[in-house]
Amino acid sequence: MDLHTLDQLKKEKDCILLAHYYVDGDVQAAADYVGDSFTLAKTATQVDAEHIIMAGVQFMGETVKILNPDKHVYLPDLEADCPMAHMVDVDKIEAMREKYDDLAVVCYVNSTAEIKAHSDYCCTSSNAAKIVAAIDSKHIFFIPDGNLGRNIQSQFPDKEFIFNDGCCPVHDEISAEEIKSLKAQYPGAPVFVHPECKPEVLALADYAGSTKGILKAVADFDKETNIIVTEEGLLWELEQTYPGKTFVFPDMICEDMKKITLEEVVDILNTGKNEIDVDPKLAERAKVPLDRMLDICG
Repeated sequence: MDLHTLDQLKKEKDCILLAHYYVDGDVQAAADYVGDSFTLAKTATQVDAEHIIMAGVQFMGETVKILNPDKHVYLPDLEADCPMAHMVDVDKIEAMREKYDDLAVVCYVNSTAEIKAHSDYCCTSSNAAKIVAAIDSKHIFFIPDGNLGRNIQSQFPDKEFIFNDGCCPVHDEISAEEIKSLKAQYPGAPVFVHPECKPEVLALADYAGSTKGILKAVADFDKETNIIVTEEGLLWELEQTYPGKTFVFPDMICEDMKKITLEEVVDILNTGKNEIDVDPKLAERAKVPLDRMLDICG
């Protein structure tokens, strides 16, 4: 199906398509909005369409539904999940609350609805530091991603971080040695790193930040060749934005994001399948930390 026909079908169905930077380029090309987790979460609260297709993994569909309880939200592939979202449990959160009276639980948006419902604040890679800065509590339990918490810890010497042992397998497996090798192959090329990577990898970065932040920073450095240390799906948007530049990626592929296909999007438009449902009581509780994030970050 060509994009014009797809746009007509979306219009007929009163549907918009949101796509994360990590899905395949043909899905991004068909989307009404492409972005990182924070951009898409915010956009989901601002659209008028009755139906929303979230081209991303399970927690993203849940998040859009939580923020839009009266809208119909769909996920192209119900098997597309995020391993990190399941790397912390409620018992661990409650154990930390018993240990620290002033604990604030800061939950990365890459988490299940149940975990959000037991948290105080949500954050994304683009706003984690801003969220922590707005919290009075001294003790911060950062879940589920340990790397993101460690990578902002130095900005808050007055706070005590408790780290979870979760991680994004795709970002966490990248080593400092791999980055050093790329720097040797492409001397002078700036290195842009996502903060889900290990601290020793960020130490080699010329810029560290979210996918959206990386996109902007490429313009700021304005180099012909750029080393991009995140999931390779970002290449599509980089090439659209900077057609004259060269982008080098380590081998970083999220198999779950790659499950999302344009054919599945069309199938939803034709059949209404794969609608996401979140228990209303759970959604109400999970929405609290999400709303706090949106309130703090605008």
